[in-house]
Amino acid sequence: MAPLEVPTTKLVDLNQKSLFLSACAIAFNPLFWNIVARQEYHNKILTKLFGGRSQTACYALALTIFSLGLVRDFLYERALRHQPSYPLLELDEVKYLAYALIAVGNILVVSSTWMLGITGTFLGDYFGILMDDIVTGFPFNITDAPMYNGSTCSFLGTALLYGKPAGILLTAWVFVVYQIALKYENPFTAGIYAKRERERAAAKKAGKKSQ
Repeated sequence: MAPLEVPTTKLVDLNQKSLFLSACAIAFNPLFWNIVARQEYHNKILTKLFGGRSQTACYALALTIFSLGLVRDFLYERALRHQPSYPLLELDEVKYLAYALIAVGNILVVSSTWMLGITGTFLGDYFGILMDDIVTGFPFNITDAPMYNGSTCSFLGTALLYGKPAGILLTAWVFVVYQIALKYENPFTAGIYAKRERERAAAKKAGKKSQ
């Protein structure tokens, strides 16, 4: 009698170059905007490029970041199409969860952009375009990083919608990359606003002395 063969399902196809290309795009985007934004803060490279118009330079960076995001999403979807599906991820309940995650992700991203505006969302702080006050309303009252967390939810939702374990793996990579980015971004941004408060306090003190 021939031996019984137990069918196995490959979860992730590591031979697909599209998988690694997607992973590289995920890592590249926050690396790019952090390097460029810090160069802008220290050396004003974009502001100089746009003739001293810092707001125009910020909008240009915003357009670049948005475009890179579209490329990243395209590469992610293409990577998923080249990966094997998993039967348990094709259940209706999983699809409902996928749609819910995508909806939550989009709500977090869109609402945070609405609250911050274009310059507040796309690193305007590094251009000297600072918010008057800290935004504390929705969605910042439920998460301190709604853009990153919303994006992660959308990645996971898309992975489940396609029924691809590789998508879950890439989502984990998204989470790690964003957490590393936050470790660099949050203290730096806090430092920018702390500097403004010191300058305001010094100006106020100097004003009192002149009186």
